[in-house]
Amino acid sequence: MKPQGLGPRHRNMRNTIRAGLGMLAVVVTGITAIGCASAPARTPAAEVSVARGVAVIEPAADPRPLGAADTAFGLDVLRAWCAQYPGQNLVFSPSTLATALGMAYLGARGATAQAMARVLHLPAASRDALAAQLQARTRGLAGLDGPGVTLAASNQVWADLALPPLPAYLNAVATGYGAGVARVPFSTNPQRAANEINQAVSQATRGHIPQLVTPGMVNGIGWVLTSALYMNAAWATPFDPNQTAPGAFKPGGKARPVTVKYMNDPGLRYTSADGWTAVSLPYKGGKLTMTALLPPAGSGSCALPSQAGLRTLTAPAGSGTAQVALPKVNLRTDGSAGDMKPVLQRLGMGMAFGGSADFTGLSDKACCIGFVQQAATLQVGEKGTVAAAAAAVGIAASSVMPSPRTIDFNRPYLMLVTDASTGEPLFLAKVANPQAG
Repeated sequence: MKPQGLGPRHRNMRNTIRAGLGMLAVVVTGITAIGCASAPARTPAAEVSVARGVAVIEPAADPRPLGAADTAFGLDVLRAWCAQYPGQNLVFSPSTLATALGMAYLGARGATAQAMARVLHLPAASRDALAAQLQARTRGLAGLDGPGVTLAASNQVWADLALPPLPAYLNAVATGYGAGVARVPFSTNPQRAANEINQAVSQATRGHIPQLVTPGMVNGIGWVLTSALYMNAAWATPFDPNQTAPGAFKPGGKARPVTVKYMNDPGLRYTSADGWTAVSLPYKGGKLTMTALLPPAGSGSCALPSQAGLRTLTAPAGSGTAQVALPKVNLRTDGSAGDMKPVLQRLGMGMAFGGSADFTGLSDKACCIGFVQQAATLQVGEKGTVAAAAAAVGIAASSVMPSPRTIDFNRPYLMLVTDASTGEPLFLAKVANPQAG
């Protein structure tokens, strides 16, 4: 695929886009500008202004290739991340991380774009075909809200007051991601700029992610790209709280068993493949599903299914029903564990972080990715799931086992929340110890 922005026809259409905030997963990409030095802080008198590109109405397209790409990317990230923190609970949103990096990709050129496309597993499509797939995915996420399910998505570009993005880039992110551009004083008042972003992220995630970036993180940054996702979904069939009971959970390695609260259900559908056992937990409306994935006994703490195995495990048809005991969890990832830069570098995106990076499709002053930070929460209880995730990417300036009759998730396991129609992976978590939070 050619690593270029969207074509000239996207600059000629005049369809106004709308930018909204509201996911429980947020990804932020910060791009610094060439020669963008910090200055003494001051408070500008002007309000934050928002520019909107021209969003082209693309032909109908199948977003499932992007769902498969984001799932493969999410598994790669979790594999590398778990190797760094093998004994910790890890939760993030592959969808929002891929979206924020995808908005950066639209401004990438040459070898930088090729490296990002490989790591993101982007389908080998023409520029117009990719734009249509991105738009279909964005629209698909907007259609997941319904009775018993609150799901809101938002994408946004934040630009320094002195560094407007190129018009072609504005059109590209408007078309593919429905994103507008807000102007903030990164170089002159990083405190205010960080506050503006954090307020928007907090609003988008219903207060679950109150702070994503710091003034020091955005000082000297030229652009920040954010993607947010909020989900509050009720199970199609809730667990009976009277059946919730304590039981032992065996963390990986040499850790001693801990006591956790297990939700119990006598008849949930399961599937087995490659030694893995998957239990399907649909949400109301049938559009969203959580799949709890139990690895083969004796697996390492960072075991992951193959992509082919995962497709089998998440297929609608199951092997039957089983008695299931699933821990209640309240997971959080933040702080040093949320630094995604080392993970992405190990996966092959190193060129995007170096001085030779090319983001001239965004601006001729754009340089390279400087940081990728994310935070997330995932709460699973008898009634359903509430999930939040936030990530920040800053770009620096140039300067099949026998089926068990009973399934106990009493050792490290995975949880994946997907859109049933597109396969888009909204949330992915590894539960190492439900008691740890």
